[in-house]
Amino acid sequence: MLPHLNFAESNFDFLGKRRVTLVILVVLIVLSVLMLATRGINFGIDFTGGTLVEVGYPEAVELDPIRETINEGGFQGAQVQTFGTARDVLIRLPPREDEPDEAALSNQVMQLLEAGGPEGAELRRVEFVGPSVGEELREQGGLAMIYALVGILIYVAVRFEWRFAAGSVLALVHDVVITLGIFSALQLEFDLGVLAAVLAVIGYSLNDTIVVYDRIRENFRVLRKQGTEFVMNNAVNKTLARTIVTSMTTLLVLFALFFLGGAALQNFSVALIIGVIVGTYSSVFIAATAALMLGVDRQVLLPVKKEGADEEDATP
Repeated sequence: MLPHLNFAESNFDFLGKRRVTLVILVVLIVLSVLMLATRGINFGIDFTGGTLVEVGYPEAVELDPIRETINEGGFQGAQVQTFGTARDVLIRLPPREDEPDEAALSNQVMQLLEAGGPEGAELRRVEFVGPSVGEELREQGGLAMIYALVGILIYVAVRFEWRFAAGSVLALVHDVVITLGIFSALQLEFDLGVLAAVLAVIGYSLNDTIVVYDRIRENFRVLRKQGTEFVMNNAVNKTLARTIVTSMTTLLVLFALFFLGGAALQNFSVALIIGVIVGTYSSVFIAATAALMLGVDRQVLLPVKKEGADEEDATP
């Protein structure tokens, strides 16, 4: 039989270790910010502009001769990589002011490859993104993340309380910064697909956080004689099984996408894998901890009842 995960009676002291959690949070964010400041983000052609040329070969080819041929032909800074299989090659050309015509650029590349590269080169696809379009996409992508966080702040503040809203946004900022920091450290290409993955991570992590916050609010109504830390700790423990199972099943799909989806989906799936892992950590260790440190308790979360409305509450 398959092992059964049962966390129904778990009693891990997540909030009791909040100082350790805070230290880890600060260290990870500082490292990520340092990576972003020193190495930057390796923006793809979607954001930087340029031309993408996909070339196919009848047999597997080495990339070094192709790089040398492209560079010697005047396309310095071009990126050459395999695309799916060793027979498919993707060539990314930086934007050139003197030759904006994608057809002319692709013709030059094919002439170079036919003259000095491996034999049998076949043009498969050409895409062109202008520098102004790439810059606009980069700005709009950044604004999309900011608008998403602001919208979440308002939504959680209305549904719960502003301290919960601040805690959820802190957890989401942590998820986004860590994901971007890992992409910066590994210099993975950041394109529109990765941006979509980051936005999806925000939604995924928020869903986990809302589940925890709902249980906290419910616990405050049920566990009336318990302290705030116990109530919130109990809520995190009661939702732990759901959080772990959801994350594990999601990761199974994402790993299948990474290994079987081809090169076009690799960075997209990597961003989601990182985001799901980091988002699960933040939902368990950061969201409730941040709310507790901001002063959430029964008085600020539940409305004050009139005198005599609940005799049980008045009983010492």
